[in-house]
Amino acid sequence: MKISIRRSRRAAVAVALGSVLALTATACGDDGSGAGGDKGEEGSGKGKIVFWDNNGGVRTDIWKEVIADFEKANPDIEVEYVGIASTEYQSKVDTAIQGGGLPDVGGVGAAMAAGFAAQNALEPLDDRLSKSSLNGKLNESMVESLKSAGGGDALFSIPTSANNGVLYYRTDLFKKAGLDEPTTWDKFYEAADKLTNKGKNEFGYTIRGGAGSIAQALDAMYGQSGITSFWDASGEKTTVNDPKNVEALEKYAALYKKVTPAADLNNDFTKMVAQWDSGTIGMLNHNLGSYQDHVKALGVEKFRGIPQPVGSAGKRVQVSNPVDGLGLFKSSKNKDAAWKFIEFATSHEENSKFNKSAGQVPANNDAAKDAWISEAEPTKLAAGALSDGSTTIVQLPYYLPDWNTVSKSDNEPNFQKVLLGDMSAKDFLDTMAEQLNTAQAEWKEQNG
Repeated sequence: MKISIRRSRRAAVAVALGSVLALTATACGDDGSGAGGDKGEEGSGKGKIVFWDNNGGVRTDIWKEVIADFEKANPDIEVEYVGIASTEYQSKVDTAIQGGGLPDVGGVGAAMAAGFAAQNALEPLDDRLSKSSLNGKLNESMVESLKSAGGGDALFSIPTSANNGVLYYRTDLFKKAGLDEPTTWDKFYEAADKLTNKGKNEFGYTIRGGAGSIAQALDAMYGQSGITSFWDASGEKTTVNDPKNVEALEKYAALYKKVTPAADLNNDFTKMVAQWDSGTIGMLNHNLGSYQDHVKALGVEKFRGIPQPVGSAGKRVQVSNPVDGLGLFKSSKNKDAAWKFIEFATSHEENSKFNKSAGQVPANNDAAKDAWISEAEPTKLAAGALSDGSTTIVQLPYYLPDWNTVSKSDNEPNFQKVLLGDMSAKDFLDTMAEQLNTAQAEWKEQNG
């Protein structure tokens, strides 16, 4: 099965153009910014800038705190905050790129960087960072994730945080069963089996079969196989269907209904987390974002959140988890002031304050050493795993224009077939590999 990236890109642009008139005044404001491709200006370093938050509502309060701190430290600069729901953010930016009204600064996470950069909407930030007090102060793996997401040649977003993958497990159930902590994949599978008693509705694990299932499956595959690159040495063929990954997925998918609830087939993260918090399930793979939900449901004494298990070679391998960041839009008429805001927001004190509220790993290395990190153990362990050399990150190809389509709508239904036994792991991964190889070839053709 082959897909046409060119065709899908044309369709995406057509949708964006067709929705220009739908952009509301409240979404973009009359900030004077142009469309994507406008070179903008450095400006005076004073006056007003507009900031679009890519997780409006969820992070509004903490961003307003950061903005208040910034305006106090920079009384000549005013920041207009616009909160946009995460589900609407990308389409709002795409529409503004075509029709005008872009902000000066906006949230630009790994999954969005390539799309915005391909439309010539983002300012490369490498030179600014090299001359900044932030230089050398940011987590290298997060910087690399964002650079890779943008295509690898330039940095289009300064990282603010990482929402790292976590294996949550019930310490009370493990202790009762006499099980070791699931620090290796062998111990993980042993625990999943031993903690399952279907007659009592007790299960060792909950697997994600609904929306978002592919990223979790990839994490389990590469974590077990130990393969450390998404592409082979040529850079043209993906490793997703390497025999070691096929074997790993077969073993992982076989957990469904054997040691997991049948309802897992359709579970997205919300249902999966709620099910784990309310039932007697031994383990859950999710990220730092659900930690406070578990604390509220179970209390800190009944569970732990640890980094992903290590493989048979004693090395932890995981796929790149979402890294969020701040981008400077090229059309800004006040880039100097906008950059000052980005620098301030990712400084030690402000990055620490932001991530303490968000429950995520700070991008600023000094912030990652602050005392609050120790109070949220999963965040502490995740931060350590990302910075102590114990973890190898397999960079997912966010730069491919159709990565989201391939990893979501095209293959989530097929993964459900794998869980049900209606499709082999090999056929599933071969299909996905063919799509990815085609996408990679077209991307390389267009990007030299």
